[in-house]
Amino acid sequence: QVQLVESGGGLVQAGGSLRLACKASGPTVRRHLLGWFRQAPGKEREFVAAISWSGGWTSYAASLKGRFTISVDNAKDTVYLQMNSLKPEDAGVYYCNWRLAVTVERVLEAWGPGTLVTLSS
Repeated sequence: QVQLVESGGGLVQAGGSLRLACKASGPTVRRHLLGWFRQAPGKEREFVAAISWSGGWTSYAASLKGRFTISVDNAKDTVYLQMNSLKPEDAGVYYCNWRLAVTVERVLEAWGPGTLVTLSS
């Protein structure tokens, strides 16, 4: 089973930047995707960004593209989320996600425990 641990969250001023990291451990295959989701208090968990193992493919929530950048370091089995120009609505718990489509009908997923991002002004 893949295990994920996030780091890098904390308190940041509006307009500032943070870089989150998620390290994966355990068995891995090259077909997996890594991604970030977030959940604000009282709201549903929402998609932030995703990246292929190779880094050759990325996807972003439309509202976040341009401010957030996802990247992967294969040597370290780590995915990053660079967050710039942070806004109050960006606050919440950020979760790392590992996903593998074994077949069209069977998908394996793993989640990290989350890291909290808090904004101040």
